Amino acid sequence: MASPNLTKFAYQTLQQGKSLAGLAHKGISSKLMELISQDNSPDFPLQRELFNELRDSMSELAEIDWEEADEGLYPKTQLFEAPWLEWARKYPWVWLDMPSTWNRRKKRKTRDLPKDIDRDSYPDYYLQNFHHQTDGYLSEHSAELYDIQVEILFNGTADSMRRRIISPLKKGLEKFNHRNSRKLRVLDVATGTGRSLQQIRSALPEIELFGMDLSGSYLKQASKYLSARKGKMVELSKGNAEKLSFQSNTLQGVTCVFLLHELPPQARQNVINDCLRVLEPGGVFVLADSIQLSDSPKFKPVMDNFHRAFHEPFYRDYINDDIEARLKEAGFENISANSYFMTRVWTSSKPY
Repeated sequence: MASPNLTKFAYQTLQQGKSLAGLAHKGISSKLMELISQDNSPDFPLQRELFNELRDSMSELAEIDWEEADEGLYPKTQLFEAPWLEWARKYPWVWLDMPSTWNRRKKRKTRDLPKDIDRDSYPDYYLQNFHHQTDGYLSEHSAELYDIQVEILFNGTADSMRRRIISPLKKGLEKFNHRNSRKLRVLDVATGTGRSLQQIRSALPEIELFGMDLSGSYLKQASKYLSARKGKMVELSKGNAEKLSFQSNTLQGVTCVFLLHELPPQARQNVINDCLRVLEPGGVFVLADSIQLSDSPKFKPVMDNFHRAFHEPFYRDYINDDIEARLKEAGFENISANSYFMTRVWTSSKPY
């Protein structure tokens, strides 16, 4: 068995390597964009002081990630969990997909979606090319590339940020310790490709897990990903997070990762309201999403760049929104929040 120091060094080396790879990819792609489409090149340089703050914040995230694994909140194997061979195979697809992404951005084509989708099955705000990505969230092609694209975007920290939900989730479920853990039920809302679900399953292997998403293509990818890994079967279902297909007062925990910034204000509130409905009294709700201006004002240029470089139609409203007020409006209590690099995590509970 490797020593703790050696394991920590391996993790730190891995994170540094992913960060460098992400920076290199973005640097090269930006230069290519300048050559191919000069009027389409996003030129948002960061000041050195801000760059250093981002680097320090990323290092703090890695340290917290290691400490929580070392404390046993989740297995250390989670720190190295990634389908490396699959991503290596898909990486050329990322480059092949870029010209259409650049063209979509240049021509401001935000509704360039597959022709065969049933548009009546989705809310209008969902029918967009978020991030200018091909097919939005509505094709297997999009689902296949999503995880590696997100890892590149966040310089290899996406999984580390997702794992910040595990500690508050486990702590929130402690009030049900008198019950058989196999009877505890947790739902991951807008589960996407299932990475947060796998992290929860690894940390809480006995509980009953559910994942729900509006995209059948992403659920198919989640099923493929989860089935290839050890753990209890996870029940996946298709549905709108504004109206969850679960009975009231039947879940002990609900998680939601990286969804709210892609919703208009009223839909944001609807999701929070329905998460309260499905929880039983005392149940825990853990919500993770982008940082906001109120908690991370020093990173305002980064948030502005994200809004300008990617098609995120509701992001500017989101970073000014008061999520704590929305949680209170829904009826949640015991609200707390912490920020980790680019992610803000809120924890709250349903009153008894």
